[in-house]
Amino acid sequence: MKESQTYPLRLPRSLKEAVERLSREDRTSINQFVATAVAEKVSALQTARYFADRKARADFEAFDKIMRRRGGSPPREGDEITPPAK
Repeated sequence: MKESQTYPLRLPRSLKEAVERLSREDRTSINQFVATAVAEKVSALQTARYFADRKARADFEAFDKIMRRRGGSPPREGDEITPPAK
C-alpha cells in the first residue's frame, strides 16, 4: 500500500475478541486481519455487481439458440457429462 489512512473502528467486544483470537491464529496483526477482511468483502460485493451487470446485458434468446444448435465436436475426454448415480 502506498497510501494509508487511519480509521477509528468501534467493534462490539465479542467481535473484537474474535478478531484478536483469529488474527493470532493467522499470525497477523489485528490491523492486517481487519484490512484483509474488508478487502474480501469489497471484492465479493464488486464481483456480485459485475455478474449482475453482465446478466442485465445478456441476450438469453441468443444463448438458447446456441444451446439448441446441432453439430460440433464431441466433448473431450474427461469433459463428458455423466448421469447422476442412482
